[in-house]
Amino acid sequence: MDNITRRLRSHGGGGNHGKMESQSAMKKIIGLFTFAVLASIAVAMDSAATTLLLAQDHDGAGIGAGLAAGLGVVGAGIGIGLIGSRSNEAVARQPEMAGRIFINMILTAALVEGVALFAVIVGVIALGKI
Repeated sequence: MDNITRRLRSHGGGGNHGKMESQSAMKKIIGLFTFAVLASIAVAMDSAATTLLLAQDHDGAGIGAGLAAGLGVVGAGIGIGLIGSRSNEAVARQPEMAGRIFINMILTAALVEGVALFAVIVGVIALGKI
């Protein structure tokens, strides 16, 4: 039995180590993302409370505007993250298709970003009607 075989057997095949590292990195990223979302919600709630105190007869239009913009941007962020992740996986599987995958990734990310911009514009328009 050579050194490489012994090392692989002692580390459980060697394949799980990279997976465990990526899972812990993903947990850190999810934790940071959750913190960012909660901080954004706290800021939006403070802003919405101030808006509601200034204009109490608009039945929560400020909250609706904040939710429209915030949820649209969060959804777009998740979408773009998934696009990047899946495109990296695709390039890893088929490196010769990297050019086409990159072009499709950029086009899809631009479409998702357009939806996020639309959500922010709708939120700003709704806020302007207060």
